[in-house]
Amino acid sequence: MQSDNPTAAILVIGDEILSGRTREGNAHHLAQVLTATGIDLQEIRVVADDTDRIVDAIRALDRTLGGAYDLLFTSGGIGPTHDDITADAVAAAHGTTVEVNPTARALLQERCDRMGVELNENRLRMARIPVSATLIDNAVSAAPGFSIGATHVMAGVPEVFRAMVAWLIPQLPVGRPVQSLTVEVRRGESEVAEDLKAVAAEYADLSLGSYPFRDDTGWGTNLVVRGLDAARVDQAMAALRGRIGL
Repeated sequence: MQSDNPTAAILVIGDEILSGRTREGNAHHLAQVLTATGIDLQEIRVVADDTDRIVDAIRALDRTLGGAYDLLFTSGGIGPTHDDITADAVAAAHGTTVEVNPTARALLQERCDRMGVELNENRLRMARIPVSATLIDNAVSAAPGFSIGATHVMAGVPEVFRAMVAWLIPQLPVGRPVQSLTVEVRRGESEVAEDLKAVAAEYADLSLGSYPFRDDTGWGTNLVVRGLDAARVDQAMAALRGRIGL
């Protein structure tokens, strides 16, 4: 699919994801948001809680560091425990250091005061932010995420991650949302492959795909046409339906 939209990657950080202990859903949520807002997600990567691996991934993905994409979103590793090393790794990748951010500290202090708990050393870890980074609002639990370069660092807890995404996306440059049409056919992929191939060749500026499924009534295939121009997507779907006799 031809596109001049901003490009993006998602970096999911955490041993618990790689071990299978935690089911990852943040990337799925963010992928839907990016598609709807005109940001082209082109890669999702998962790395362990290992500083060198995180640094290498950020440098490979953040265009301001010579990486591949206009925007990089991370999930996980900015909590209060010893294995929450994302802030330090992001700082290292961007050639800076981490300090307790006064604004982040004030936000945490206010929340602790409301809850009647102490802002102890572990909680204060969540106010450690790379120097020169800007904060990402957290309407759920106060501890902010942050942005530096093209890297946008958010929590791994799904409720907090979604709140951060909702605040962050309106602050970013976006493009044209992807337009998509789907037709369901009660045939196998191999039976419609040639028709799909022919329409894809005619509409090379669009993305056409086939996705088989099975339900209570048998096998079928969803044929999907995607693109940035709604009229062009409509034309391609009409051509596809015509070829398969719908």
